[in-house]
Amino acid sequence: MTKIPHDQLAKEFLQELLTPLGTVEHSFEVPGEPRFIDVWFRPNSPSGTTQPLTLLERITATACSFECFHHPPSRQEIRNSLLKLLWVHSEEVRKDILDYKSD
Repeated sequence: MTKIPHDQLAKEFLQELLTPLGTVEHSFEVPGEPRFIDVWFRPNSPSGTTQPLTLLERITATACSFECFHHPPSRQEIRNSLLKLLWVHSEEVRKDILDYKSD
């Protein structure tokens, strides 16, 4: 849970905005070291059914993460955000491989 009110407001705003489109999770835990993605989103339906019209529709066409900052992020904060996203992506790929082998 964040201690910064602006970050909390951004997370709540994203949840309200994204809930009609798919599943939204606050403070999604990243495997490995204890790290959390501010908002993790998975769309309800597979993308490709219609041409996305807005920037938000294009961003949320696939699973994605949102990191909330109340100031411009430093290079290290950007690197940390990318690292968390790569950890989640590698876990998703690993799960897909395990699911494929079990079929």
